[in-house]
Amino acid sequence: MEDSAMTSAFDTVLVANRGEIARRVLRTCREMGMRTVAVYSEADRAAPFVADADEAVLIGPAPSVESYLSIPRIIEAAERTGAGAIHPGYGFLAENADFAEACAAAGIVFVGPTPEAIRAMGSKIASKALMTAHGVPVIPGFDGGDQSDAAFVAAAPEVGYPLLVKASAGGGGKGMRVVHRADDLAAALAAGRREALGAFGDGALLLERYVDKPRHIEVQIVGDAYGDVIHCFERECTIQRRHQKILEETPSVALDGALRSAICDAAVRAGRAIGYRSAGTVEFVMGGAGDFYFLEVNTRLQVEHPVTELVTGLDLVRLQLEVALGHPLPLAQDDVTRTGHAIEARLYAEDPAADFLPQTGTLSDWHLPAMSGLRVDSGVAPGSAVSIHYDPLLAKVITWGATRDEATRRLARALSVASIQGVRTNRAFLVDVLRHPVWASGELTTHFIADHLGDWTAPAAPDEVVAAATVAATLVDVEARSVGRAVLPGLPLGFRNNPLRDPSLAWRVPGGEAPHVVAYRALGPGRYRVTFADRAEDAWIISREGVELRFELGGRLRTARVVPSEHGVDVHVAGFSLSLGRVPRFPDAEHEGEQGGCRAPMTGKVLDVLVAVGDRVDAGQPLVVLEAMKMEHTLEAPYDAEVIAVYAEPGEIVAADTELVVLSDPA
Repeated sequence: MEDSAMTSAFDTVLVANRGEIARRVLRTCREMGMRTVAVYSEADRAAPFVADADEAVLIGPAPSVESYLSIPRIIEAAERTGAGAIHPGYGFLAENADFAEACAAAGIVFVGPTPEAIRAMGSKIASKALMTAHGVPVIPGFDGGDQSDAAFVAAAPEVGYPLLVKASAGGGGKGMRVVHRADDLAAALAAGRREALGAFGDGALLLERYVDKPRHIEVQIVGDAYGDVIHCFERECTIQRRHQKILEETPSVALDGALRSAICDAAVRAGRAIGYRSAGTVEFVMGGAGDFYFLEVNTRLQVEHPVTELVTGLDLVRLQLEVALGHPLPLAQDDVTRTGHAIEARLYAEDPAADFLPQTGTLSDWHLPAMSGLRVDSGVAPGSAVSIHYDPLLAKVITWGATRDEATRRLARALSVASIQGVRTNRAFLVDVLRHPVWASGELTTHFIADHLGDWTAPAAPDEVVAAATVAATLVDVEARSVGRAVLPGLPLGFRNNPLRDPSLAWRVPGGEAPHVVAYRALGPGRYRVTFADRAEDAWIISREGVELRFELGGRLRTARVVPSEHGVDVHVAGFSLSLGRVPRFPDAEHEGEQGGCRAPMTGKVLDVLVAVGDRVDAGQPLVVLEAMKMEHTLEAPYDAEVIAVYAEPGEIVAADTELVVLSDPA
């Protein structure tokens, strides 16, 4: 019988998050008939998630610390709107025990675990001891009870080399060092302490055995307030870059039936050990021999939860809300079944060819195909601004297939035909990962990216694709100029009083030196004779809907998306995205003779200016430090030179491509 003391009634939910996860939570709340409230910063006024909610409340300026991380402002928004519950999503305050307690103090239900469960998992040292006591395998190591160098040196031989020096208080690779020899331990301890102290305010370290050929396996669990904890099978998150996941899938090809049962049972024991309720994830590292060890419990909904939903048919957000309402879990362990295979790709605004530098800007186009087995959890739309203030995750693209191969093909296909214009993304990089033979083999480790794609460069568009893009851009330009023409409307398009030379447009293609010239002559409505790259072909416009152009060129039908940009057009055709610059008919005297220097690679905040006018600088010398998307970026001199001008000032926000420092010409 249900304990009425545990029942919590609410019909209005405030989502204390932004982007795709806010939209995801709001969707289930609406399906359950609940009233919804969004909170937003000044930078997110026009964001899609704000429009999805029944009501939205401004909670502060763009910086997270003044908005999405402000506990008082979020509690005040809930009280103003009559929200009986707050769903934190993931990130921001989702794993903040103080926030969970503040909700309780205000009489608001926190949709998540108890503050005690969150705190129990906040320290790696304490959580390892707790897991060991409940029979959950942990990596052999030294818990750092004595933080002296002598204690670590004495413990290291028993842990065994190679070993990991890790920060006790955090994750994400901060404070982590691999040590292969005893002679290197002291230096690793010193570096690890400095990094951990700077990142987490706590320099405590621990030692762990280094796992060979590591795979990252996690298990989805859900618990209620009545002591019941079940698992929803595993997810494999081995494909990572700098300890950050980029592809996740379920089931894992590395687990047989016995190993799957063992790791899922261990996850349930971990959940019961901390009295877990709501949805959470128990993470493990697994070695090449099938040995697995506890890493941590993520006390929140995970970014990659959709793959579990696609194969089980469950709605994990609904389960969270049912538990928060005080209801017992509506299903038993035997009711959880799985069908097929699901894979998720994280689509980021970043440039993989430039060391994954975060990108900012405005999305001029955002289009993914409608296809069987495809789910897109997106926080953006055409016209959305990608800000410096938040994580650059644009969307999660997830596919389901009857087999892993089918899910892989669907995901690679969806990403390859997706048109994302205005901001550089990792779309092409993800496609290359999915089409890599090692991915197909399933023989994965967490070193996959570094081992196989560490020097990745963006694939160059073939000449025929470049030609199709420039012709598409020309056709759209010519047709647009012909609409509503007031002067000589009966004159054929492209008419010249010099019949020996057709009119033309010139386009600058990324990576190309000479402009690509397309000459054109109208042959009839929607029909042209185009000349490009010493070829002449007939081009027919089949249809044009919005930014999508279907046209025939040289007897081949193509579909392109042509979107105006600041300097020309962005064109997506045949799986390639090209930013074409319109070459002016006459020279641009304003920008002739510009000297070299340093421009902002993205919109960001200037943290420091390291040079002054008159300074001599060497190639590679730091000039300016920018902050964007929670990361620092040091901009360096491209060559030896003298500083001619400095336009940057510490504290100012600068747009992408803003000139910050001007240098003399190379000697």
